[in-house]
Amino acid sequence: MTTKKTTTKKAAAKKAATAPAKAAAKRRTQDGGEDPVATIAVKADRMSGLDLAARVIAEAGEPLAAKQIAERAIEAGWKTRGKTPEATLYAAIVREIAKKGDGARFKKTDRGRFEAAAITTGH
Repeated sequence: MTTKKTTTKKAAAKKAATAPAKAAAKRRTQDGGEDPVATIAVKADRMSGLDLAARVIAEAGEPLAAKQIAERAIEAGWKTRGKTPEATLYAAIVREIAKKGDGARFKKTDRGRFEAAAITTGH
């Protein structure tokens, strides 16, 4: 009769604690030795696509379609590798409107068109 191997609680905890370190080492190997934390820090210095979209819409002063917003955001320096940046921005804008409601930076004016929402303060 064979005996079943069991893992002790200490061994399971040690294995769980080393899993993130192993995952980070694997990412470094896949990224050619680059430090993933340093990459994240560099990305934090850039504006997000949604932040650029808010700036583009505010500067436009009129409702814009998602495709126009994406084109202007890319001209302003938004880096994206996606094939459909307008769909990415559209989804993000709609998500912000749904989540923040009246506090969102965007207002939907027509099908697929957005404008800057009026910013109100609590004074």
